[in-house]
Amino acid sequence: WPENLKRMAAMITRMDLDIGRLMALLKELNLDQSTMVTFASDNGPHEEGGLVRKDLFHSAGALRGIKRDLYEGGIRVPMIARWPDRIKPGVASQQVWAFWDYLPTMAELTGQKTPAGLDGISILPALVEGTAVAHPPLYFEFHERGFTQAARIGDWKAVRLGVGRPLELYDLKSDVAEAHDLAAQLPEIVKRFEDYLKSARLESELWPIREASAKIGGAIGGKKDKNR
Repeated sequence: WPENLKRMAAMITRMDLDIGRLMALLKELNLDQSTMVTFASDNGPHEEGGLVRKDLFHSAGALRGIKRDLYEGGIRVPMIARWPDRIKPGVASQQVWAFWDYLPTMAELTGQKTPAGLDGISILPALVEGTAVAHPPLYFEFHERGFTQAARIGDWKAVRLGVGRPLELYDLKSDVAEAHDLAAQLPEIVKRFEDYLKSARLESELWPIREASAKIGGAIGGKKDKNR
């Protein structure tokens, strides 16, 4: 194995062992049945260190893109939730959620007042009852390679790969791989996203909208083609 794969395997092994220690302690304290444990990643597979991680163990499955992409392969990850007293084992949920939903979810779980002005909502009913929760639009932007945007409204997903670039439109219900851009066929849905994006962000001196350099812009285009 090359050195970077050895380091990756060591990190995963260490993580697995430490989670095992935590679970063992909960059991020792007789808290494992009444404690909710959640596990998730903050992004999709990556290609740091010179190797493409996307195809290692097929980490992204059918999803397009990797870490730093706003396609699903870069931002869509599962969460595992274990709470034997309240959550049925072996149940899969398609509930849409984001990390900004975690705080309001935990606030409801613990009987605390949710702070005002948050973008997130509680998805506790989906976790403990299997009841779908209607989610407001999700908005993403990324600045490392210039300014890219993405948004999700229901099963529709829009992606913009740079300043002045047209929106791409995908139906995630039938096209989770984001292989078929429907923007040309559905201008009314594109307009809905364009209207939403006008109000989805506030201008910031810390995160100004800027165009990518020629080098970075070329990388975006190349990565788009490579990950189709």
